[in-house]
Order: sequence, then C-alpha cells, then structure tokens
Amino acid sequence: MTSRYRWTILAAGTTAQASFSAALIGLPALAPALRTQYDLTLGETGVVLGAMSLGLLPTLYAWGLLADRIGERAVIVLGLATGGVVLAFAGETTSFGALVATLALAGALGASVNSASGRAVMGWFEEDERGLALGIRQAAVPIGGAIAAITLPLLASVGGTKLAFAALGGGVVVGGAVAGVLLREAPHRPQAATSGSRSVLRDGVLWLLAGGSSFYLTAQIAIASFVVLFLHGHRGLSTHAAAAVLAVVNLLAIGTRIAAGRWSDRTRTRIAPLRTVGLALATATVVAAALVDAPLAVLIPALIVDGVLGFSWNGLSFTAAAERAGAARSGAALGFQQTTLAVVGAIVPPAFAALVTATSWRVAFAAAAVGPIAGVLLLRRVPEATRRGAGRTPEMSAIPPAAR
Repeated sequence: MTSRYRWTILAAGTTAQASFSAALIGLPALAPALRTQYDLTLGETGVVLGAMSLGLLPTLYAWGLLADRIGERAVIVLGLATGGVVLAFAGETTSFGALVATLALAGALGASVNSASGRAVMGWFEEDERGLALGIRQAAVPIGGAIAAITLPLLASVGGTKLAFAALGGGVVVGGAVAGVLLREAPHRPQAATSGSRSVLRDGVLWLLAGGSSFYLTAQIAIASFVVLFLHGHRGLSTHAAAAVLAVVNLLAIGTRIAAGRWSDRTRTRIAPLRTVGLALATATVVAAALVDAPLAVLIPALIVDGVLGFSWNGLSFTAAAERAGAARSGAALGFQQTTLAVVGAIVPPAFAALVTATSWRVAFAAAAVGPIAGVLLLRRVPEATRRGAGRTPEMSAIPPAAR
C-alpha cells in the first residue's frame, strides 16, 4: 500500500456513509408524501422521521465494539447489505406502525457504518490531517442529504414512496459494496485491549463531550427534519421548492464540515471551535424563530444559515471523541458518541412536532435554540486534548508513515 491509499480509504468510507445518510437525513424530503399516503398527523410524522435514529440506539455501540474486534470492512458490508434490503421493504408497508418498525430496523442495521467508517479513516490519517479527513467523512451526511432532497420528491412524484424507498435501499447496498471492495485495515494499527469497552464507558470527559455536542441536535433537527414541512404547510411553498431549500442547506454544509475540520487542524484544537459553532448556531436559530412570518426573501436565507451551522459541528465532535480514545478503541468511542447523538435524535423530532402542535412554529424554533446553549455550557468543562505527541499512551501513538 502506498501513502496515497489513505485517500481511497477516505473515499470509500465517505461513499458508504453518504449512502446511509441519504435515508437518515434525507427522509424529511418525503415527509409531505408520507403524510398523504399514510394519513399522518404532524406528531406521527415526527415519529416517522425519528424512527431510524431510534433504531440506531441499541446497535451503534455494539457495531463499534465489533469493528474494533474484526475490522471495519466486514462490519460495514454486513450492516449496509441487510439494512438496505430492509429499507427498500419500507415502501411495501401500508400502516404507520409497520413503517416505523421497518425504518427502525433499517436504522439498527445501517448503523454499522457510523462507527466503522470513522474508525477506518481514523486509522489511516495522522492528527495533523485528521480533522480535515474526518470532516470530509462527516461531509458524507449532508452529501447524502442533498442527493436525497433533490431526488426523493421527484421519485415520489413518478412512482410514489415505494420507488423512493427502493432507490434509498439500493443506494445503501451499493455503498456497502464499495466499502467491501476498497476498505483495508490500516498498517500496524494497535489492537483493541479487552478492557476497551469499560474504559470508554468510564471516561467522564467522553460523556461530557458526547452529551454536550448532542444538545446541538435540537437546532439541527429543527431545520433538517422540519424545514420542508414548515415551508410547505406554514408558508405555502410547493413540496419541490421546500425540498430545494433543504438541498441547498445540505450542499453548503458539505463545505462547512470540511472547513471546520481543517480549521481545527490549523488551530490544533477541537473543542474551542466546537463551542464557537454552538454559540453561532444558537444565535442563528433565534433569528430564524423571529422571522418565521417574515417575507420569504428574508426568511429563507435565515433558515439556510441556521441549517448550515446546524450541520457544521458534528465532524469536530466526531474527531475529538476518536482522538480521546485512541486508534485502538476508536470504534467503541465513536459508537458511544453516535449513540448519544441518536438518543437525542430519536427524541427531538416527535417532541418538536408536539411543541409546534401545542404552540406555534415560532415557539418551537425558539425552544430549539436552548439546546446549543446548554451544549456550550457542558463543553466548557471538556479540556482540550494534548496533541502533537505529548502525553500519548501506546494506544494513542500516531499511525506510522506506512499508513500515511
């Protein structure tokens, strides 16, 4: 393997993650069609949109531990192959309960890629490139979301939600196949210690990091999951026009995730940029709440800025969690971090929808701004990791030159 192969690993991990994120993040583009087909209330729609995140909960950490034991390739291929088939089957369901159950199962299986693809990238890049590399890998989330936001309404208008789910499921299977062909284990990666699971779960700083960053999701989900429904139902935009706004958010977020990772490499910090983004996100969400009934020419740019900031922070949290644990335990650490996010990701959509129903869109958006503020307060207690070789344990040693 030459040093250039690390970019092939990054491309394979990014492709695999994007295929799953198209469903996990892009599903809101189908929300109006799903409401019509299944005769859903707004609250039931929130449950549907949170179903895949709910499915992630019991399996993310387990997939991460398994990746530490047997490697990323087998874990990703197994999870995406089975998850893609189940996701395609979601188009065959005829009831609210069956749809939610199928999406939850697809999420549980596809969750393999969340921990394993990040672990693969972590193993092939040294710390001075790792923020950029994991930022690119995390850009897979808005890449998948943008593709889904553009294509799903078109597919639904041609062949209904059945065709849309078939396309999503097929894409997930293809993503798993790409990973199976291209992924390789990093040279000389240290093996996970048998105590890795316990040490990750006992790391108080990792709990603060994962918990603090998870609060940012209240603002992210407000836009990512509900901007199509809000613009279509409250402001009267067509489904395609509303989905186009979500597509723009995802497209711009690709650049901000990469830029945030590079920023953290240059400043040699992960937590300080993460806190800065949190403050900006809270401010943007308050502004969006104040403008819910403003002219569209004012409102839509505000929603786009809010949405882009809402997507920009995850790579920083992802990288910090992986580096905190070290390469040998990065699968378990990323599984834990992603599980924490999934808990919030499963709770927020139905809670947000219920708040809209009980109050208004303005109140719900304003409430979503509280999450990033709480997250920043927690993250103030997280120390910046010692980097550039100081204080490394054997498990945290840099990847050798052969892996670069």
